[in-house]
Amino acid sequence: MLTRRVRNVMKLHEMITQSSVANLMGINNIKNPCGSFSTQSTYVELPKKLKKTERKPWVISINELKRKARLEKRVRQEAHEITLRPPENGLLVKELVPVAHEVYAARAELFTCVSRVVESTAIYSCSLCGEVHVGHPPHKIKTCNVTGSPASKEHIWEKGSVEHVLPLVESFHLYDRIGRAVSHNERLLVDRIPPIVELCIQAGIDIPEYPTRRRALPVYSVAGRIIDFERRFPKEDSPGKDINTNGFWEKRKKSEDSKSMDLRLHDAQDFAVRGMEAWEKMRSGASKLMQKYAVQTCGYCSEVQVGPKGHRVRNCQAYKHQMRDGQHAWQEATVDDVVPPVYVWHVRDLQGGGPLVNGLKRYYGKLPAVVELFAQAGAHVGENYVGMMREDVAVPGMGEEKWVV
Repeated sequence: MLTRRVRNVMKLHEMITQSSVANLMGINNIKNPCGSFSTQSTYVELPKKLKKTERKPWVISINELKRKARLEKRVRQEAHEITLRPPENGLLVKELVPVAHEVYAARAELFTCVSRVVESTAIYSCSLCGEVHVGHPPHKIKTCNVTGSPASKEHIWEKGSVEHVLPLVESFHLYDRIGRAVSHNERLLVDRIPPIVELCIQAGIDIPEYPTRRRALPVYSVAGRIIDFERRFPKEDSPGKDINTNGFWEKRKKSEDSKSMDLRLHDAQDFAVRGMEAWEKMRSGASKLMQKYAVQTCGYCSEVQVGPKGHRVRNCQAYKHQMRDGQHAWQEATVDDVVPPVYVWHVRDLQGGGPLVNGLKRYYGKLPAVVELFAQAGAHVGENYVGMMREDVAVPGMGEEKWVV
């Protein structure tokens, strides 16, 4: 009898619980008919500006690098042959050769478009801190905080050029990417070229003024040492014969691939659209190449070296360079190291005529200078940069700022 009463009470409790849950769900459905709607912001955080004492973030974690080093040391101690795959064995990755040609052509097209759009769009650069602004008039945001800057932290603007939108980064050109690294005594003998060009050369582009060695036979790794059979048994038509690999002081002719493209365009908007496509194609292609071809960068400065290892030139002047005898702290590079974007404030209202003010800087977005330049010329900005532009944020007026929650 007692057991039956307990069962009835439990059933009654279960029925009440189910009905209450159903009622709550019904109430929620009425109050929030769009329950699947997400109010999450699409704002994308820009890369953190590092201090002089901070190191660049690792692409691969330091623990994973240590584990990989211990494994390689154990394999070297076994003293057996290790089969290398392209490009580690000196051969080209055949499916990436067309990608290298596309990246090289996109780079030439990008520089041509930027040089044409710059003629109709103003570029300013701060003479003290080097900050860049695209568009007229320059902004009034007080972010100049370097040695010698005024107490008000206002920028001192001067006319900029293409170099401020596409900064120049150089890397040593390697005749043999599997060979030894560039020494300190060879720093004036080896050519310095943009790393994106060096990456394309190592991936299959042939430029007459920058010769490179193309192997027919792969190299082998035995107990950690690279064995090259082409050196021991050279062919009669050796690819490195009668080639001056150090042409630093010679006068060169421009390559046919580097000729400016023949664009039958009439206004800046057409160049902006083509330039935006070239920018995206160059960065996406460089990402594909860097998945196979290693690129190194210094963890404290902007030095870049394309190849499996960094050079030995002691020209690092960054944090604690005395402890490294001026040598660089090499680590794996990213696309932003090879093609560094210069972030500038995004100008929404081009017809308003007023500059961006310091009091409303938290409502403004940022874009890479190249993208901002083409956007002001009339090109469509891709989905990758929508979160940076912050166009979904309403910018209040100067008198309304204090009423914003």
